Amino acid sequence: MATEENSATPSLPWRVASTVTLSLVGVISKTFLTFATKKEVYGLDGFVELLDRRRDVSERERGLLTVSNHLSVVDDPVIWGLLPLRHFSPQTIRWSLGSHDICFTGSAVTTFFSLGQVLPTHRKLHSPYGGLFQPTITQCIRLLSRGPFTTPTPPHPLWPSKRHSEQHNDISDPFTDPTYTYSTTGTDVFRAPSSDARNRYSWLHIFPEGKVHQRLDRNMRYFKWGVARLILEADACPEVVPMWIEGFDSIMHEARPAPRWFPRLGRKVSITFGEPVSETVWAGFRERWKRLKAREKMDNAALGVLNNELMTGKESAELRMEVTKEVREQVLKLRRRRGWADEDPKAGVWSTYLEEGGKYYEGQMEDGSWIKDT
Repeated sequence: MATEENSATPSLPWRVASTVTLSLVGVISKTFLTFATKKEVYGLDGFVELLDRRRDVSERERGLLTVSNHLSVVDDPVIWGLLPLRHFSPQTIRWSLGSHDICFTGSAVTTFFSLGQVLPTHRKLHSPYGGLFQPTITQCIRLLSRGPFTTPTPPHPLWPSKRHSEQHNDISDPFTDPTYTYSTTGTDVFRAPSSDARNRYSWLHIFPEGKVHQRLDRNMRYFKWGVARLILEADACPEVVPMWIEGFDSIMHEARPAPRWFPRLGRKVSITFGEPVSETVWAGFRERWKRLKAREKMDNAALGVLNNELMTGKESAELRMEVTKEVREQVLKLRRRRGWADEDPKAGVWSTYLEEGGKYYEGQMEDGSWIKDT
């Protein structure tokens, strides 16, 4: 961990461009929700109060992690159109994850998503650099922590032992100091937001299903284990707020006819914010993780740095599985609150989706649901 004096602050042009980008996206999202949808919102006041308490970065003591089901490619950022515009600033709005091969394909696209506080992630089915141990997940853990961090971000376990000597930048305002950057492939370079003291105990939003999942009965897919790393490894347990959304699949359904790029107007949507999950729910899990690290003599390792046993060992895997199951249960509570019957227990089990076979990537599944790999 670095001192605040060593914090890596982006240049003034970058900060201005990021603020403008976030504000513009916020205005568009707010306008769309207000005039182009029939919206129902539950629990928003409590969530806004939580964000208001976090506006002073120096007063934060924990990160904020929001999790929800995933219905369409416009879920994020449209759902944040509910928030007051004062929260569309780099220090208060969420960080999120975007597919490297979709959102980071060239200088203009990469710059836009970087300015919008989207981090590049590799999808395991599309890239050997995917999975829960990719460097971006370490950045997420550090963003949820005290910071600033200037210790190197661990490489992906599958990278060659010696990194490429020549790297290229994918962002227009890079830091040349390697302690303020990280790579997702060993050849690309991105600014490490956790090296900026203004990003301490940030807000991160994720869709743990990892895919758009459109189903009439609103059953969710299984949750991926990366969410467990965020809860277990952040230096202070983050505040976890579950969310439940409905209707966004009717705005951008995967079976929609042309023009596919145009969102459908006048559709009914609902967004439900849960209360922060009690820290006691996660305390036992985090204590078990602490003991595992102590046993492996990794207590003093840089945040996000793991040895092989902590990555792939049986106890570590079982612990992540339990935490992920609990996160999913917290979202299911909101699903029940919105009047849905209990889902089929098999819906949350990874092996269920092996039946998708060759259609595992995206499209219409044999059960009638639609999948979009995002």
